[in-house]
Amino acid sequence: MEDNQQVEPVITSKDERMWAMLCHLSALAGFIIPMGSIIGPLIVWLIKKDEMPLVAEHGRKSLNFQITMFIAYIVCLILMFAVIGGILLPIVAIFSFIMVVIGAIKTNDGKEFNYPFSLQLIK
Repeated sequence: MEDNQQVEPVITSKDERMWAMLCHLSALAGFIIPMGSIIGPLIVWLIKKDEMPLVAEHGRKSLNFQITMFIAYIVCLILMFAVIGGILLPIVAIFSFIMVVIGAIKTNDGKEFNYPFSLQLIK
C-alpha cells in the first residue's frame, strides 16, 4: 500500500446533509430562547445520531462549539464588572452567529467543517 492513498469522499444523501445542517442552524434558537443554542442542536443530534453518521458527527461538533460559546458568554458576563465584558459580549455573539452560518452552508454543500476555538467536550 502506498502512503499517499487518496481517501474517497463519503457520499451522503441530501436528506442526511439537511439534518446535519439543521444541527448547526438549530443553534440560532439561542438568540430567541434561553439555552436554545445548546438545546436545539442537542435535540437534532439525539433524534438522528443513530441512523445518520453525518448528523452524529456534525451534531457533536455543533454541541461542542455551543457549549464553548456558552462558557465564553459566562466569562463575558463576569467581565462586565471590569467593563471589558461589555465590549467582548457582542464580539462573541457575532462570531458565534457567523460560525454557525458558515458551518451550516459548508455542511449542506457536503464539505468538511470544524469550528475554531471549540472545546472537545463531547466525543
